[in-house]
Amino acid sequence: MQTRTTAMSQLPWRLSLLVLAVAASSCNLSHAKETPPNIVLILADDFGVGDIQAHYPKNKIPTPYLDRFVRQGMSFMDAHSPSAVCTPTRYGLLTGRYAWRTRLQEWVLASYEPPLIDAGRLTLPGLLKEHGYHTAAVGKWHLGWEWPGPQRSRMVEDRNALWRAEWDFSKPLREGPTRRGFDEYFGTHVPNFPPFTFIENDRILMLPTARYKYDADEGVVMPKNFAGAPMAPGWRFDQILPNITKRAVDYIHQRAEMEAPFFLLFAMTSPHEPVVPSKDFAGRSGIAPIADFVMETDWSAGQVIQAVEEAGIADDTIVIFTADNGHSHYTGWDSLIEAGHMPSGSFRGHKGDIWEGGHRVPFVVRWPGHVASSSRDQLLCLTDIYATVADLLGRERPENVAEDSFSFLSTLLGKGTGAAARTSLVSHSVDGEFAYREGPWKVVFRLRGRNLKESRSKPAVVELYNLDADINEQNDLAKQHPEIVQRLTAGLGRIVDRGTSRPTRPQSNDTDVRFDVIQTERWAPPLK
Repeated sequence: MQTRTTAMSQLPWRLSLLVLAVAASSCNLSHAKETPPNIVLILADDFGVGDIQAHYPKNKIPTPYLDRFVRQGMSFMDAHSPSAVCTPTRYGLLTGRYAWRTRLQEWVLASYEPPLIDAGRLTLPGLLKEHGYHTAAVGKWHLGWEWPGPQRSRMVEDRNALWRAEWDFSKPLREGPTRRGFDEYFGTHVPNFPPFTFIENDRILMLPTARYKYDADEGVVMPKNFAGAPMAPGWRFDQILPNITKRAVDYIHQRAEMEAPFFLLFAMTSPHEPVVPSKDFAGRSGIAPIADFVMETDWSAGQVIQAVEEAGIADDTIVIFTADNGHSHYTGWDSLIEAGHMPSGSFRGHKGDIWEGGHRVPFVVRWPGHVASSSRDQLLCLTDIYATVADLLGRERPENVAEDSFSFLSTLLGKGTGAAARTSLVSHSVDGEFAYREGPWKVVFRLRGRNLKESRSKPAVVELYNLDADINEQNDLAKQHPEIVQRLTAGLGRIVDRGTSRPTRPQSNDTDVRFDVIQTERWAPPLK
């Protein structure tokens, strides 16, 4: 040690400074490698696979912010939400488990229904917290609370039957985001469900002492059925998206000053109904309000992405943009088609459907210096984010955690698909229909009647499609290839019955799940 000190003292002073600088730089690089990246996950609501213009240049709605993001990141062109509607997709995203394994067998959580995620389940933000992350959710929750009142939140068959019940909004909301892995939360439960107000952590931020009055001129698909529901005084639907966007941007700037890494789920409320573009975007598309709202969605995502850059943490942050399901068909679909904009791209169907347009979604990842700008056709599900993050953190998952999640980290890092890549996919519709995919083959178990009511308890209609040859799912090949139908049906049966898609020991579903017969109830009874 003495000799090294003497030698250092004899170096010219400029060289000494250079040696010290190199040593310091090495220390910083070593520390940087030990610090996991921040993660910003932007989840648009009812944003179609065809709604990013960079992916579908012939489409008509400009998306300049997301177009730039696509040029910077890796796009997965065969990415899917685990369901074709809101609640079950959010469940799958945060748990890595298909929501049809729960008692919820169709549709979504209704107003004032209880949490869908069990209290003891390790969620994605919970996993990240165990690794030193600060975690936040901003925007739409739609996974339930225990609402305070003279009665309990409960699962009821009659959709939204609880909205006229009495609730005490002055008391804390129990078992919400801050009890499911998030350090903090700001947003709305659902933009078109009461109470119409903002929630911060476990408290109603603005007490809903006013009452909602339906005004058809306020926007498209306004919540007419909830006229008279509790609403915060002065509540404006067109200010929901700007407010949550600002909160997400502020959070990024605040956490950029902190040493600990952070995870932000920015769950957008657009372009889901009510379609209420703010004054800066109303009429901008020249097509329809829904097109204006898609443009505002692009702007909102862009503000969050730019916040990462302006905070100086872009190189240390993974940013993901995706959506919870396909584009809605009842908020202005016909106007978009007439204008030459195809929200589902070349795929059949839309939000709610078992067809590709119902669950195929945009999925773009940016991580400068780690993820190359490119396009991939690898099969991916939003449930896979969980396993990918666990893989990134070097975390070994227990068998009863993220049962339907497969890592795509190897693909992100340019190391091939990896042995852990997904090879099959289970899809689920708003009516509880199932589909199962292996390679190009997709078997569909659809309603037998004209609607869900006419189909309950009846055997599903079985159809088979080859997506390589028939991406529009127009040519049913079930009769020509009964052996493929049999093989895929058996594959789906194994995944359902084993309670997991992973090659581990069998796990347990929360209820008896049938895919070959249309369910009789929205909330199936629990296993005894």
